[in-house]
Amino acid sequence: MDSPTWVYLLGLAGMGIYGSRIIVQWYLSEKSRRVESPGIYWVLSSIGAIVLYIYGWLRKDFSIIFGESLSYYIYMWNISSLGMYKKVPRILIIFQALFPLVIIALIAQDWETFVNVFLRNKDVPPKLLAFGMLGQFTFEIRSVYQLVYSVRHKKSVLPLGHWVLAVAGGLMIIIYGFIRHDWVLVLGQFSIFFSIRNIMLWFIARRNDRQEKESLSSTEEAGPEE
Repeated sequence: MDSPTWVYLLGLAGMGIYGSRIIVQWYLSEKSRRVESPGIYWVLSSIGAIVLYIYGWLRKDFSIIFGESLSYYIYMWNISSLGMYKKVPRILIIFQALFPLVIIALIAQDWETFVNVFLRNKDVPPKLLAFGMLGQFTFEIRSVYQLVYSVRHKKSVLPLGHWVLAVAGGLMIIIYGFIRHDWVLVLGQFSIFFSIRNIMLWFIARRNDRQEKESLSSTEEAGPEE
């Protein structure tokens, strides 16, 4: 299904916002030589999700809407856990919280039309839609993993599993995008290279921590010099 140019430009804007978040995160992680979870990463994630919700709706692509729905409120949790909502007008928080519910209300309002347009879309056969949803699920479930991990550690963290799932899901979304001729989805996954770099940084930080512990242990065993 072909779409007007402005729809693709909107999708590119959404992907651009998503891409900028990981560039900032990668830059800060490179500076500290370990994977960081900055507040701006989650703010840009939330804004990008809203834009891509709209893009998925205009493209009649349920896999995109499905994928954004999996992680939307997790972005909000991370923003809240970092204390960033204290500086945001309440009306914006309410808008952010209600936005996905508006999409659900639109779907429920005319369920039959939704099924015919989104789930029986001739341009997205059932098997292709299922594959696209699986790719989105794999990509977005990383946020669920990140939430569980962060809750257990009582702080916002971007763990190794988050990036592994991002790479696996990203590859599936690229394949789906090629088949659908949706270059917005394909180009949007340029962030896969940053995900791979974050995996490398995780192992680098782990090695450095181990070496630091070994060095400290050796110093303690040697005892003070006389």
